[in-house]
Amino acid sequence: MWWSMITGIQIRAARSALRWTAEDLASRAEIASRTVKRMESYDSVPKSSSQTLEKIRKAFEAAGIEFTGTPEDLPGVRMNLAKKNAATS
Repeated sequence: MWWSMITGIQIRAARSALRWTAEDLASRAEIASRTVKRMESYDSVPKSSSQTLEKIRKAFEAAGIEFTGTPEDLPGVRMNLAKKNAATS
């Protein structure tokens, strides 16, 4: 699934932008915090199931993070402040 392919760099950047701990992300994505830490150790697409990457992506998107580019071409993140503010209200 191409849409769930996010990189470890993007996961670290998105978590930092939201000021989430690894435990915050793990709770929201319903995965173990050690899984978050393992995935963040990669710069490229982490070795994991596409289902786990999709859970992470959905947790970030619900908080207003948008993923840009592809793993091979300008991977990045940006924050949709309107969506982020709505999620925290």
